[in-house]
Amino acid sequence: MRREPTARQLRLATELRRLREAAGFTSRQAAALLGVSPAQITHIESALAGVSEQRLRRLASHYACTDEKFVDALVAMATDRTRGWWEEYRGLLPTSFLDLAELDHHATFVQDVAILYVPGLLQTEDYARAVFSSRLPELTPEELELRVDHRLARQSKVTFPHTVVIHEVALRIRVGDRATTRAQLGWLLELADADRMTLRVISLDLDGFAGASSSMTYVGGTLPRLDTVVRDAPHGSLLLDSEAQLNSYRTRFRRIEAVSLEPDRSRELIHQLAKEL
Repeated sequence: MRREPTARQLRLATELRRLREAAGFTSRQAAALLGVSPAQITHIESALAGVSEQRLRRLASHYACTDEKFVDALVAMATDRTRGWWEEYRGLLPTSFLDLAELDHHATFVQDVAILYVPGLLQTEDYARAVFSSRLPELTPEELELRVDHRLARQSKVTFPHTVVIHEVALRIRVGDRATTRAQLGWLLELADADRMTLRVISLDLDGFAGASSSMTYVGGTLPRLDTVVRDAPHGSLLLDSEAQLNSYRTRFRRIEAVSLEPDRSRELIHQLAKEL
């Protein structure tokens, strides 16, 4: 029995439960199909226990799931034995930090919308330290450095296409001192030239912007139905993955991206803001 399932294990469990419910099976009926106890199905659907490829495919067949690519993706999740670099932080940082790193590792693309802060994957070391230093309750020096180290490690592992839309407000807010902010803007300009990066800015001159509270991270999975939305929550990150939620945030990102400045104009604005400092 697992004591602390990962976000990926929980997602697999959720998808198996959704398949069962869509097929109209009870836990007891699903257990009979596999010749196990109903408690075993409950454990699988709670990510407290794993499931073999053979049993997963049997369940998918009985649930009349004909999407072979989806079933293959679930099998890959069920049989994944990856122990990523983030495991060295287990027990030292909240689980949500490890979940984000695991999402990064399996992401096919990431789309960020940032309203008040530069997204974590784009932060300089000093900027990240200033952000974590403002958290309440106050972190110990050891806790602070662990969070900064973890954030920098996440950045070093990024290989996916990354589209970022940042509100001008986030660029103007001085997180830390003037020098920290200037260095952060300079780093954004460097990142904007990377092949995998698309950086856009929402100008303060924009009329009628209704997405001011819409900070979000949209993480692409191996299939669209396995995408994930990450929202900040008071006690960590909130992961959203229902089809209705995914569709809503896809639409929200397209609308926000549509009103942002083109990448060239965005770089010009960032450069202008850096000169003002």
